[in-house]
Amino acid sequence: MAAERVPAIRTVSIVGARPQFVKLSPVCRAMRAARRAISDQIVHTGQHYDDAMSSVFFEELDIPAPAVNLGIGSASHGRQTARMLEAIESYLQEHRPDVVLVYGDTNSTLAGALAAAKLHIPVAHVEAGLRSFNRRMPEELNRIVTDHLSQLLFAPTATAMDNLSAEGLQNRAVLTGDVMYDAVLVNAGRARARSMILRTLGLTAGEYGIATIHRAENTETRSLRTLLQAINQAAARFGRIVMPLHPRTGAVLQSELADWRPHANLQLIEPVGYGDMLALVQGARWVLTDSGGLQKEAYFLGCPCVTLRDETEWLETLSAGANVIGGRDGARLGEALELLSQRPARCFDRLPDSGQSAFGAGQAAGRIVEAICGLCESAT
Repeated sequence: MAAERVPAIRTVSIVGARPQFVKLSPVCRAMRAARRAISDQIVHTGQHYDDAMSSVFFEELDIPAPAVNLGIGSASHGRQTARMLEAIESYLQEHRPDVVLVYGDTNSTLAGALAAAKLHIPVAHVEAGLRSFNRRMPEELNRIVTDHLSQLLFAPTATAMDNLSAEGLQNRAVLTGDVMYDAVLVNAGRARARSMILRTLGLTAGEYGIATIHRAENTETRSLRTLLQAINQAAARFGRIVMPLHPRTGAVLQSELADWRPHANLQLIEPVGYGDMLALVQGARWVLTDSGGLQKEAYFLGCPCVTLRDETEWLETLSAGANVIGGRDGARLGEALELLSQRPARCFDRLPDSGQSAFGAGQAAGRIVEAICGLCESAT
């Protein structure tokens, strides 16, 4: 008698922004290799609707095409989240998956978790337990609410596990390691070999820095002007800086800061894909950013980072001065870069040999998929 066929686990992955596409990639790979068949439908909220911030990542990272793109686009937090919530709820009511996966801390994360939880569909949160302890950040509120709505909490670090324990969520938490580290291990060498970005821009490894600004609090007109002035001063003092321009930042520059001009050493470029950014970071002297994902990528690649915020949720990156808090106003930027310039030159042609133990060993996605299989099997 033939063995009864075990039905596939049906999941929905909800994403909408660049860092979530990066996190999704190793999970998709692990799903294909899972011991149980998993049918995953990707719901793209359209939060990042610019091709340079969206479709290029699906192509580069070999992520299956989304089952649906909700096309929500940009709006105020309340309006954007409400539109996502309505559209995601409708999709989940029609498809009724076994588990909904949400990633990170965006409005897409919050809307996906809330829609699924209210429909009594288990929520699995990839990158759970992060806390900056700054509730003025919309991302912090999204993290807290999502964690308390989720049935499975995938913590990337021991610090994240401690945060979840402090909130009484330890019984739902699994220490997996960081899926972004999984992605870097798979893609860094490939990016170094294939990307033409350094040649295209006329860059030499070790002779430039990178800057990015995109967070809402840093792209308010006055705040952005202050930060840009600090970056201009850094370019004048320390040499060439390449700045891929996030669409939000570019829009504010065009509409509100048309009188501002970059220093001759500050080169503004269009947004770049994941591989090109990995190649840029591997060759950079340092990174200046307000991005949580780029802080980690710089850390994984051994590139010093100055965070253009007053705090970071990635405390592990602060070890041994790998990441330095430069402040939202950039007032400490010059001092931080002066100290970094006094360090011995690092190796630009390979990944660091060690130092990533806090983020796991590149097997986070496999642990996530195994936990999802276990959850579904326990429910049957």
